[in-house]
Amino acid sequence: MITANCFAVDPWILREAPLNMDLLPQSESVFALSNGHVGWRGNLDEGEPHGLPGSYLNGVHEVHPLPYAEGAYGNPESGQTAINVTNGKVIRLLVDDEPFDLRYGRLRSHERVLDLRAGVLRRTCEWTSPAGCSVRVRSTRMVSFTQRSIAAIAYEVEAVDTTVRVVVQSELIANEQLPTPKGDPRAAVALQSPLDAEEAAASGTRLRLIHCTHNSGLRVAAAADHTVDGPAMTRTSSESNADVARLTVTSELAPGDKLRIEKTVGYGWSGVRSLPAVRDQVEAALAAAATTGWQGLIDEQREYLDDFWARSDVEVQGDEELQQAVRFALFHVLQAGARAEQRAIPSKGLTGTGYDGHSFWDTETFVLPLLTYTSPNAVVEALNWRHSTLPQARERARQLGLRGAAFPWRTIEGSECSAYWPAGTAAFHVNADIADAVIRYVSATGDAEFERGCGLELLVETARLWMSLGHHDSGGTFHIDGVTGPDEYSAIADDNTYTNLMAARNLRWGAEIAERNPREAAALGVDHEETASWREAAAEMHLPYDDELKVHEQHAGFTRHQPWDFASTRIDQYPLLLHFPYFDIYRKQVVKQADLVLAMYTCGESFDAEHKARNFAYYEPCTVRDSSLSACCQAVIAAEVGHAQLAYDYAVEAAMMDLNDLENNTRDGLHIASLAGTWMALVCGFGGMRHDGDHLSFMPRLPERLSRLAFRVRIWGRSVRVEIDARSATYTLLDGESMTIRHHGEELTLTSGSATSRPVPDGHRRRAPEQPPGRYPGRPGQQQADEEP
Repeated sequence: MITANCFAVDPWILREAPLNMDLLPQSESVFALSNGHVGWRGNLDEGEPHGLPGSYLNGVHEVHPLPYAEGAYGNPESGQTAINVTNGKVIRLLVDDEPFDLRYGRLRSHERVLDLRAGVLRRTCEWTSPAGCSVRVRSTRMVSFTQRSIAAIAYEVEAVDTTVRVVVQSELIANEQLPTPKGDPRAAVALQSPLDAEEAAASGTRLRLIHCTHNSGLRVAAAADHTVDGPAMTRTSSESNADVARLTVTSELAPGDKLRIEKTVGYGWSGVRSLPAVRDQVEAALAAAATTGWQGLIDEQREYLDDFWARSDVEVQGDEELQQAVRFALFHVLQAGARAEQRAIPSKGLTGTGYDGHSFWDTETFVLPLLTYTSPNAVVEALNWRHSTLPQARERARQLGLRGAAFPWRTIEGSECSAYWPAGTAAFHVNADIADAVIRYVSATGDAEFERGCGLELLVETARLWMSLGHHDSGGTFHIDGVTGPDEYSAIADDNTYTNLMAARNLRWGAEIAERNPREAAALGVDHEETASWREAAAEMHLPYDDELKVHEQHAGFTRHQPWDFASTRIDQYPLLLHFPYFDIYRKQVVKQADLVLAMYTCGESFDAEHKARNFAYYEPCTVRDSSLSACCQAVIAAEVGHAQLAYDYAVEAAMMDLNDLENNTRDGLHIASLAGTWMALVCGFGGMRHDGDHLSFMPRLPERLSRLAFRVRIWGRSVRVEIDARSATYTLLDGESMTIRHHGEELTLTSGSATSRPVPDGHRRRAPEQPPGRYPGRPGQQQADEEP
């Protein structure tokens, strides 16, 4: 657990001082830098000590066999694991022959600062060697948003009180030794030495290594160039071998003298291009960066982020720690997707290899909503990646005896690599989640070109999947049996409500967009008879309901299952999947993560207000939140049904998931979906934002702890600013033609440049339901609040 005082509270930076060696693995994830294409974990410049060395290129992976105790038809044959590529971060320092190593000598001061507006990680420390020589080290690290292949470091050494001889070794290192993960199945599979050397070069201040993965056949190149500024007698030399290229800089520093090295690293990879082509790619990237220069890269980074924050910032007053956390969350979601450019957005971004670096359904359901209303270009790139994997998805559907496309539960390059089919293959809702992301993006942007191209094909193929997976019973009702919904503690169930509702939306919109684009639909073989069958299935979709309890069932028969014995479950037995067999979990009323509650958010029009309140009250006491995807959804619905304090505590949990390491696995990488869910909890929870086709509505209401909330959304080519306090909400159309929104059901017409305010009505307050023992949300150690009478 990361305690609350590890990072100083500041609205725009994350400061760590002093260094906590026990939390190095977690802080490496927290201080990671990425642009969606290149990712560097926040390892110390000198490389050691470390928790997990990490340099990643989005999509670069190795394949390996998936072991099965028994063979079975349809099992994926190989797994995919993101690998640690060539490390360009390492800059080693020797002071009078003593290695700069924080485990030895005396560390007089140490501070790291992640600057969320500048997009850089700064480090300042003062160290005295075992021999008594003191130096001050400053470094600034960045991964460029504007130059996709470039990362850079400025490294400076200063003598403090005596003249010292210093040697700086700037390196490119491939096949670093990695720690072996413990027994947690969520941790990545460590693949030692996955790269075969193809080329090593060192000339002047320029270094280059090119490797190829053993099995996946991906060629990876890294090159570095340096600018060295030091006293007159400063010297440089370079050398290389198969896995290391090194620039050595030697100098003598009198007190106050400084040696400064600016290191620029370019990355490139390909599964098809030749070695000369990949070599030229990284050399060209370095040439472009050299033209820009270090200060130019810094200026470009700040300009890029100024634009991002102008359209995406969420302002919170009343809780300074939450304000810092939401900006930290927005920054890391941006880093995960900004320059992914037709590659997946992994569940950990490029901050670590947790979950083997795979992408899941959480990209479409949690990350893309935020990006849709703030950075829509990143959304179309993510959906174009899904579209590029249609051949694998169609083949998977055929293998399963289905029509259309069956997208994978977890993947890097598009094929299924989950070895556990109840939580993988059976989780067909991923297909509806992808369709929902298409619907949301098209509805918010009006991107007609995407709609009639990639969007239409994704909707058609997923609609065909549902028609072949489901069936009409003798009375005409449509059922989808034997699936796993978002709650992975209830596997292979009939008529999961979330899946059915999302599938129905998929079918309706597939028909609508096909009929809106008849020529393109005809080219895909879609005719009127097929779209009519989609509409019929959607209209007749079964939603399980318990007439006695008057609640919707998470799936057919869920409410008749035996309740989980929470009284006999110890706090240290969470997450349950690590302490109890799935057989026991699957047949009990226990929910890993919001499922029916998530359905009430994504498909809210299918539930009236009273059912939302009753459903929420029923599922809260059995939802254990063994998934980081749960708190944000529960925050949204808690806010909607009148549990303001509970909603606030859930929002805090989503926001602090990694800053407090609430799941005890931040060491493996950040929880990007939970970070994105922080935006969901605030904007859709306390802001009450809902977007349904041509309608945009808000039902704002703040918890007592917050005095003000402000945010912007980009929709229909317009930018709307929303500002909420305890008494009123103000809506300002910042640009574009006039538009109509709803405020607590009242229609408002917004005109450009003008502000419209309305009072925030008092909500009916309900007694908050209880959670499973010891599972109340919020900050570590927080007790359940005594909410409404």
